Amino acid sequence: MTQLIDPSDPRYFHQTSDEPYLRHDYKVVKSTGEYAITDNYEDVKRIWHEQNFFLDYVEVLDHKQPKKKNKKGF
Repeated sequence: MTQLIDPSDPRYFHQTSDEPYLRHDYKVVKSTGEYAITDNYEDVKRIWHEQNFFLDYVEVLDHKQPKKKNKKGF
């Protein structure tokens, strides 16, 4: 039988934020070369299960942070 980690153990995972995880973008590529890019892994799973006969692979991309506007001057 598998022994579970006790919640008081420092190795136990605790959720630290309810904010969305935006560290990666995902490129879902069809066998035809067409692709879609999304920042939501749940979308990747949905696309993969809906169109799995036509998909070739999923590429994990670094998430591009939007550039901050300069708030000094004009």
